[in-house]
Amino acid sequence: MITETKAAADESRPGSSLTSWYRDMPPSGKRAFHASFGGWVIDAFDFMVFSFVITSLVTLWGIDRGQAGLLGTVTLLFSSLGGWIAGILADRYGRVKVLQGTIIWFSVCTVAIGFSQNFEQVFVLRALQGLGFGGEWAVGAVLIGEIVSSKDRGKAVGVVQSGWAVGWGAAAIAYSVLFSVFSEDIAWRALFWIGVIPAFLVLYIRKHVSEPEIFLEQKAKQKASAAKASSALSIFSPGQLRTTVFAAILCTGMQGGYYAISTWLPTYLKVERHLSVLNTSGYLLVIIAGSFAGYVGGAYLSDYWGRRKNFMVFSALSVVCIYLYLHLPLNNTQMLFLGFPLGFSACGVFSGIGAYLTELYPAANRANGQSFTYNFGRGIGALFPVLVGWISETSSLATAILIFGIAAYGAVFVMSLILPETSGRELA
Repeated sequence: MITETKAAADESRPGSSLTSWYRDMPPSGKRAFHASFGGWVIDAFDFMVFSFVITSLVTLWGIDRGQAGLLGTVTLLFSSLGGWIAGILADRYGRVKVLQGTIIWFSVCTVAIGFSQNFEQVFVLRALQGLGFGGEWAVGAVLIGEIVSSKDRGKAVGVVQSGWAVGWGAAAIAYSVLFSVFSEDIAWRALFWIGVIPAFLVLYIRKHVSEPEIFLEQKAKQKASAAKASSALSIFSPGQLRTTVFAAILCTGMQGGYYAISTWLPTYLKVERHLSVLNTSGYLLVIIAGSFAGYVGGAYLSDYWGRRKNFMVFSALSVVCIYLYLHLPLNNTQMLFLGFPLGFSACGVFSGIGAYLTELYPAANRANGQSFTYNFGRGIGALFPVLVGWISETSSLATAILIFGIAAYGAVFVMSLILPETSGRELA
């Protein structure tokens, strides 16, 4: 009996198990976690299906790699604007309302891409898709970051981030199935059409998810004091300018490196490694499994040893893995196994960023600051895929990916040395 009682006490103690952070959340927190996780899965699926159809568009429409890279870049560029707008609106009107709007927007645009008839139409729709795509992650990360306790914030927000790997994996599976069943000219369209299904997550959010108490208290104080809402430019005030600039560079490095790899890797495997469609998906699924492990592992490590150390370790590991994966004379089996650490390192570096940005800004402009810095990183990092495409026209695709990977993760490492550590910080 004593042993059982002690075991029960240990089980209930905060941090006594890997899932205690989830069990300790109130029902409203768990519902917000589910909504944010689901939203990020949708984001990944709707965005990553494009990386699987690049080769088809090159073949069917005769576009070159530079144009293909531009289609990937335009979404990210417009996401930087749409994300910042979403953050400003989330600080004024609520995290939950804006989260719903972003999901509906990019889901509709994703389906519309499947009906496009030429490069120009896809270009416009990818730009519009970016306006919604940019806001979902940042708003969802703030929503979770304001609900969970400071000691568990890295784990909770980082695990939400792992939803990207789930959505990426779903896109890879859908790609294999649809391209095996339908002809190429129909299969690539169907990949975008099924992007409408996850939009039904909005119905769950409307019914079950409420605003964080911190946000409601902030709005109540603002109303009681008759104070104006925080300006959209407040994150550039003297007291916050340094934080905003360096955090934006940090996010640029993370996303530039990731998009350079994820956008072009399927093409690299198919064109330069000469893998079949099914084998290409098999290799990617190993990388995606590594990505999921990296997100989750990095989430726990960001709370264990701090945000900055997490960024530095994973960015260094990413450079090593990119070089090994792209330049060593590996056989197919060796490349298959090396895909796991490549995905692990490239995604583990992201795990602490949601919690970190939440902790860097005060409640009055938290979503604004988080959305701007993260989506500024998307906007500048968006240049990496198109530049990789252009450079690969005169050199190997592997060399182009490596050049931009080193530049990106080098920026992450340096910014991690400059910015402050925030692990365990209580939100005001």
